[in-house]
Amino acid sequence: MSILTRRNNCRLCNCNDLILALPIKSSPIADAYVTSDELHEKQDIYPLDLYLCQGCGHVQNLDVVDPDILFRDYIYVTSSSSGLVDHYRRYADDVVYMLALQPSSLVVEIGSNDGSLLTFFKEKNFKVLGVDPARQIAETATAQGINTLPEFFDESIARSILKEYGPASLVTANNVFAHADDLAEIVRGIHTLLGEDGVFVFEVSYLVDIVDRFVFDTVYHEHVSYHSIEPLTRFFESLNMELFDVQRIASKGGSIRCFAQRRPGGAYKVAHIVGELLEYEQSRGFGKLEIYRKYSDEIRLRKANLNKLIDELKATGKSVAGYGASTTVTTLLWHFELTNKLDFLADDNPLKQGLFSPGCHIPVLSSADLYARRPDYVIILAWNYAEQIIKRHQRFIEEGGKFIIPLPQLRVVG
Repeated sequence: MSILTRRNNCRLCNCNDLILALPIKSSPIADAYVTSDELHEKQDIYPLDLYLCQGCGHVQNLDVVDPDILFRDYIYVTSSSSGLVDHYRRYADDVVYMLALQPSSLVVEIGSNDGSLLTFFKEKNFKVLGVDPARQIAETATAQGINTLPEFFDESIARSILKEYGPASLVTANNVFAHADDLAEIVRGIHTLLGEDGVFVFEVSYLVDIVDRFVFDTVYHEHVSYHSIEPLTRFFESLNMELFDVQRIASKGGSIRCFAQRRPGGAYKVAHIVGELLEYEQSRGFGKLEIYRKYSDEIRLRKANLNKLIDELKATGKSVAGYGASTTVTTLLWHFELTNKLDFLADDNPLKQGLFSPGCHIPVLSSADLYARRPDYVIILAWNYAEQIIKRHQRFIEEGGKFIIPLPQLRVVG
């Protein structure tokens, strides 16, 4: 596979009637922060434009970066986020209760990372198995008692798991069902692996929330699908499975937890919320181009307002820094064309400090540098966490600094 391949058909229904819905500026790979020794190495940029399938309404990136580059040496671990670990503890409790799962049955997680979720199932006496292509993370998880296959999940892996472990009562995939190019291959594997009344549960960002809450910065190369209920319902039907329940959850700026059973008309009745969300998406026009054109205009307006403010501040000699060095920050920096406007980025993750941002090489420093360097203004690029960041840095405001929150509405706090 070359570094970049381009599809010409829909990831969910194979229709090739695809239309540009949301133009997003190209960027380097979002988490490719570099060391000072790597500054001389050129970092390529790749397209991020989103296309709407006119056949089923699925929104997707057609330009696919080689998953080996994105995921084999993945360094982010779930356990570094206490909030996510707590979320997974509740997740295990909820799913076991809702599906009345029997202890000692098999639970398989696709994209299991360091095994944080599977640990909670193991504590409830389930047999657990992780599948994750990040070799180092998989090796560490296995050493810590969560057996993890260092592979990309597909139908052949499913068959080998079935042969060795027997059928699974539960297959889960969390924040990974947006990452895979060949989703049909994954679902065929899930169908193979599940027992007769087995259930597939997955969490993904919800397209409705991406639009309504302005979290367009979750568009980056790891994410190739932006899911909504109508295309997903049709997709599972085409593979002889059935989406039977959905829960809306707060994580990642607004997500859905979806439940699919191995066959239509299986053990679980289709919940009312599935029909309700289908009607809601149709009434809002999520399968039509107009809503995305309007969204694009709104994003463009916010970009113009922020750049006008920064340019005015710089014209009067004010210094401006950024706060945040995550994957979403890369999208925001490149799409809003801020790559040459910030003195530095502050971040609380020690793994990012001392590195340089993807492509534009803005230095990443500790948040303690807000006080050592004293920029006049700091744009909170990790704007979803603005409240917590401002609370933690009241002293910065007391000493005369001001925070700029770019989204969902431009605000200056000082």
